[in-house]
Amino acid sequence: MIDIIIFIFEIIGTVAFAVAGAFVAVEKKMDVLGVMIMGLTTAVGGGVLRDLLIGNIPPAAFKDPVYAIIAIATSLVVFWPKVRMVVNAHQAAFDRTLLIMDTLGLGVFTVVGVATCNQTVADSGLFLPIFVGTITGVGGSILRDVLAGNTPYVFVKHFYACASILGAMGCALTWEKLGNVISMIVGAAIVMVLRLLAAHFRWKLPRA
Repeated sequence: MIDIIIFIFEIIGTVAFAVAGAFVAVEKKMDVLGVMIMGLTTAVGGGVLRDLLIGNIPPAAFKDPVYAIIAIATSLVVFWPKVRMVVNAHQAAFDRTLLIMDTLGLGVFTVVGVATCNQTVADSGLFLPIFVGTITGVGGSILRDVLAGNTPYVFVKHFYACASILGAMGCALTWEKLGNVISMIVGAAIVMVLRLLAAHFRWKLPRA
């Protein structure tokens, strides 16, 4: 049952992060290959880092092509001329959509990272699932921003990584008490609520 839940969550996160990555590529005026690579990297990058950390070799993204296929197909939809015209004509709507999709992907992949770690590593404790969950959540966004030539979003914008850390903590701490499915929902909800509140109220960490 938990494997099916994780798979559903991963598909939702893959679509969300592929949209976020492809939107950034469109904003950077990349060609169709660039859009596909950006969408693919954002969607599967965090999962690849997760699997390397916990010794799940080769990473799931390479063993099962469904994630790459969905990410590339989603990116092509974003690249479709009519979609690009809408994006260019409605910058505010683009920004809101990017925020929502990025937030959804962050929440989903954070708890998928925790769940995968708990399923793969025996006696993983608390620190490892929280760390792996956070890396899974923010890894794709970091790779996306590096490829786009931007300072990684996680280091400069709002409450991004902190939301992932707190959501991973919520999921890991409630894993045994509430059960895997409920704990994943709780963790994802924590991430998304904090992320959206941080964006709305412009919460930021102290800067150098």
